[in-house]
Amino acid sequence: QALLDVFTIWDELGLSLNVADGGSKNEQKHTGQLVVVLLGDLKHGRTVHSLAKLLARSSIKHELVLRYCAPSSLEMPSHVKEYVEKYPNAKQEAYTDMREAVKGANVLYVTRVQKERFEHVEDYENVKGAYVVDASLMSSAPSGMIVMHPLPRVDEIATEVDSDPRACYFRQMENGMFVRMAILSLVLGSQ
Repeated sequence: QALLDVFTIWDELGLSLNVADGGSKNEQKHTGQLVVVLLGDLKHGRTVHSLAKLLARSSIKHELVLRYCAPSSLEMPSHVKEYVEKYPNAKQEAYTDMREAVKGANVLYVTRVQKERFEHVEDYENVKGAYVVDASLMSSAPSGMIVMHPLPRVDEIATEVDSDPRACYFRQMENGMFVRMAILSLVLGSQ
């Protein structure tokens, strides 16, 4: 998942990579910091754990700011934050207010809160629906910010957001097919 997520970020934003001949369709479009907001269940979300680690150790030529936005009971685990700390190009910030977190962001990566991850139903009830990306949030978000989600979603992204050109989760899903094809080609050897 993290590979296709990084590919999607690179492709959508036109990031500069430290690789030979690694141009995206938007080559050199993005300049300055790369601000990635990870929103939702950061405690249990394997996709956000691997994405934070891969972005921190990647060869992107941008200062990386990872903003963790979650209810206090679902914060990013310390082992992930400690891993990211090892990389000097990565800065970490914690938020509880998603409107504040998306200010100046390039990427909003949304995860769902999954009921089955909780021991007690009341703990789930306390946090479900805490963060919902809707048209109101998108109207105050940066015009160049993309919205990603590993899918499937429940109610953390309103369907009204689907028509926003910044919503790239369906393109992200399609990129998963291309990334898997590329990996298979590398492993099996292309003719």
